[in-house]
Amino acid sequence: MDFSFDVILRNMPYLLAGARWTLVLSLTGISLSVVLGVFICAARISAKGLLRRAAAVYISAFRGIPLLVQLLLFYYLLPEIGLDLPALAAAILAIGMCSAAYVAEILRGALQSIPAGQTEAAEALGIPPVALWRRILVPQALRLGLPSLVNELILLVKVSSLASVVGIGELTRVAQNITGQTYRPLEIYLAAAAVYFVINFTLSQLGRMAERRLRLD
Repeated sequence: MDFSFDVILRNMPYLLAGARWTLVLSLTGISLSVVLGVFICAARISAKGLLRRAAAVYISAFRGIPLLVQLLLFYYLLPEIGLDLPALAAAILAIGMCSAAYVAEILRGALQSIPAGQTEAAEALGIPPVALWRRILVPQALRLGLPSLVNELILLVKVSSLASVVGIGELTRVAQNITGQTYRPLEIYLAAAAVYFVINFTLSQLGRMAERRLRLD
């Protein structure tokens, strides 16, 4: 089979359209995971044993079950309990909740590197716990954990391909559909791989720029 760049050029607009949904899944998923991760992290290091145990169970469960199984569970289980969400919403929820377990651990590690004196000083000044987290702890944890959070976002871009199993037209699903029509898997999957590389390379460079900027501030 002769390699044809023309096949790639003709189908690149469709692959880029699929890449848009890949980005939607990934960026929305990481946003949800950061929000949930903050609360799970707070519970994980809470003085209350019940909260610590609940957070530990959450983290163990979502880290121990493959994301593909979680996607299928969310897609098929939610309608059974009265939550008939669109496939895209179910996939974002599954990806976000799974990633939140990893983000919580990233933030916990970052928080442990913050000097305890800051918390003690805030408590001595009478700063409420919510303000302590919102103004002091979370901003520093996000800053310290930024490299790991960028890596988590890049990972989400790659694992978002699993959403194809519930019918979402992201990049991998589009590549599969085009391959079924053109019978040119080599060209199409190489093009899809190139698009994934460009997305992740761009995200990694943006992450490095953000790190350098934060170091200068």
